[in-house]
Amino acid sequence: MKKIKIFSMKSPYREAFHISGYVFGGGEKSVAIVGAMRGDEVQQQFVCSQLVRILGGLERDGMLADGKEILVIPSANHFSMNIGKRFWPMDNTDINRMFPGYDQGETTQRIASAIFERIKDYKSGIQLASYHFAGDFILHVRVIKTAIDISGGAQMFGLPYVYIKQPEPFDTVMLNYNWQIWDTAAYSIYAGTTDTIDKNAAKQTWQAIIRFLSESGIVRKEAAPGFKSKILYDSDFTTVSAPCAGIFYQLKHPGGDVRRSETIAKILDPYDGSVLSEIASPRDGIIFFSHSKPLIMEKTVAFWVI
Repeated sequence: MKKIKIFSMKSPYREAFHISGYVFGGGEKSVAIVGAMRGDEVQQQFVCSQLVRILGGLERDGMLADGKEILVIPSANHFSMNIGKRFWPMDNTDINRMFPGYDQGETTQRIASAIFERIKDYKSGIQLASYHFAGDFILHVRVIKTAIDISGGAQMFGLPYVYIKQPEPFDTVMLNYNWQIWDTAAYSIYAGTTDTIDKNAAKQTWQAIIRFLSESGIVRKEAAPGFKSKILYDSDFTTVSAPCAGIFYQLKHPGGDVRRSETIAKILDPYDGSVLSEIASPRDGIIFFSHSKPLIMEKTVAFWVI
């Protein structure tokens, strides 16, 4: 294992800001793994930290394939994490909306540029991502649909679902999309939670990544068997929004089966505790995503049902 510096910046008020990467093996740039780019992505950073530990052990035991290089960048925004902010604390900008970056631009553009310059030549890329709404997911791999069909590679993780997402305008400035434009097979893994550590989901996530590395011939470790992934498209999702604001009293969680018209959450009056509204499932299916904060605003996405 070799620790390298990806980006460095002096600070007038605290210690210098450094983004570090951990390189395993050597030769062909095979897989780059990027963790937390937002200050609340604790689950994502935890998964990457465990990957560094596991890959370090595999390298010591001679279980990495010859001529293959793996890079892990656990965190790109620990400044924000240290003070409990999601985005860059100085200007509230999102590093994952700055790709491919600009090395003469604002701070987050420079950070994105330094990261992208280091990772853009890898054959495959894995991002531990989070959603722009507060919420929890079923573990899944997400692929932005471009001219490259990488759904087969996404199924090698052995997670329950692979979501092939049609790109929207904001996707064009995100890491996953730009990786693919530069001919990297890019996969985003949604590891269940974001600002809390779910140990079971985290373990399933790093096992899925080791499974992908094993299936790709990059590590010589036999991985635990996974799922036969089901491919999902945008048309498979039904969005359920909150009809009013209040305390979000959740009854169903990601992975739970639901029936049409079943009550899956209630919105409570924060002053007298009365039920302002009940949220019913629009269809038979499975909860894929759910809002995770105790309060919810009107028209906020509360659930995705598949």
